[in-house]
Amino acid sequence: MRIPRIYTDQTLICEQNIILENTAANHIHRVLRLKTGSELTLFNGLGGEYKAMIKSIDKRQVTVKVTHHNTKEIESPLNITLVQGISRGERMDYTIQKAVELGVTRIVPLKTRRCIVKLDEIRAKKKIKHWQKIIVSACEQCGRNQIPTIENITSFEKWLAEQHQAFNLILDPTATLKITELKKPSIAINLFVGPEGGFDDKELILAQTHQYTCIRLGPRILRTETAPITALSALQTLWGDL
Repeated sequence: MRIPRIYTDQTLICEQNIILENTAANHIHRVLRLKTGSELTLFNGLGGEYKAMIKSIDKRQVTVKVTHHNTKEIESPLNITLVQGISRGERMDYTIQKAVELGVTRIVPLKTRRCIVKLDEIRAKKKIKHWQKIIVSACEQCGRNQIPTIENITSFEKWLAEQHQAFNLILDPTATLKITELKKPSIAINLFVGPEGGFDDKELILAQTHQYTCIRLGPRILRTETAPITALSALQTLWGDL
């Protein structure tokens, strides 16, 4: 039986008891239906993972004893930032979830000219918190012990105006260069993906003036939630750990 993995932001020390509350406790009690004596794997994003055993449990809190630290890490050898044009609802959720599973280090939600989603400051903050939960859940599922960061929503122009020491790629279905024709970079990778409708011509031209390389993923135009997963899979197959 697969041992459930749970994220906590607490300090984890072997042979000490800690209390898991709120979302974690509810998930353990109501969803997983674990009992006293059940084993868990805990991680806090600070390195490795910890074996633990449930000492007591109810719907409000779960007390566990941390028993062993394992230095296991399954991080990709590639340092990839996904700069993703914001898409609607479940499409963006899906993109973030799968990007985490495919090993991205950082995610930057991007406002572009063709973005359908319009967020004021309050809604933007709620979205970031929502996406953070998706990232943590994806790490729990896929076995990662390092939590990818998600930046605040930024604009296309603001992102390009910043200095990025990276191998910069932007997806463009009209590009002539294929992803398989790229040479392996020795630095981090920034991958730009558009929202529904993609990037407009002015954005593509602006990106190229900032040394972004336009690449295509084949003869077919992919949806906004399909394109980043395909690109990340290709990069990990070419140079990473797939």
